[in-house]
Amino acid sequence: MLTDYKNQKGSAIIYILIAIALLAALTTSLLSSPSQQTQSQNRMKTLTEVKSQIDLIRAAVDECVLLNVGGDETIDNTASAMDEGAKKRYPIRPDSDHFSGATIGAAANRQVRNIRCPGNPGDDQNHAMIFSGTSSKFLPPAPSLFNDWQWYNGLDGIFFWTSTSNTDAFLASALEKLDDEYGECEVDIISSGTDMVSDTGANSFNCPAAPSTTSCFRVWIMLESTALHQDAGCP
Repeated sequence: MLTDYKNQKGSAIIYILIAIALLAALTTSLLSSPSQQTQSQNRMKTLTEVKSQIDLIRAAVDECVLLNVGGDETIDNTASAMDEGAKKRYPIRPDSDHFSGATIGAAANRQVRNIRCPGNPGDDQNHAMIFSGTSSKFLPPAPSLFNDWQWYNGLDGIFFWTSTSNTDAFLASALEKLDDEYGECEVDIISSGTDMVSDTGANSFNCPAAPSTTSCFRVWIMLESTALHQDAGCP
């Protein structure tokens, strides 16, 4: 009888230990689930926001090109010019010296929100703003945790890009997921300090080297130098 009692007591202790282990596992699961769920929600929110702005910018530029087929032939895209290699049917950098004599002058930066439509109204410097009250097209603020979209039209093609130096894990996974949703040579992720163009003149720049956590997400409209594309699978 004493032996049976000891066996029953030992079995009870085992069951208690198992119950404690299960309770600990359940507690850990309950504590981690909200965090994982938040990460997933943030990743999806970032992906959706960035993609919607990409679509908006592309659509606005496409409309400009289709409605103003001739572009602006007076743009100086010769060697060493500020707009060297620029395609005259597409918006050039909004801070170009081409706009020095325009009514509203050149912008202070190359942000996409300041791009203008060449050929509208014609072969002169007064290109109409693509995003403005007059056009009834508005570019929202940059996606959360990202910097404003920037514009390039030059020797290597035409693209726009944004950057972030935030280290939240969901950002990296959101950009990787976004990269997977586009075709080869269509978008790429660029690491901090990497040259973004082959031009060594007035259009030369890279993905910001500081802080070192910076990543740039680039969207190509026209790609003329595949050597610049970060995706090894780009032909």
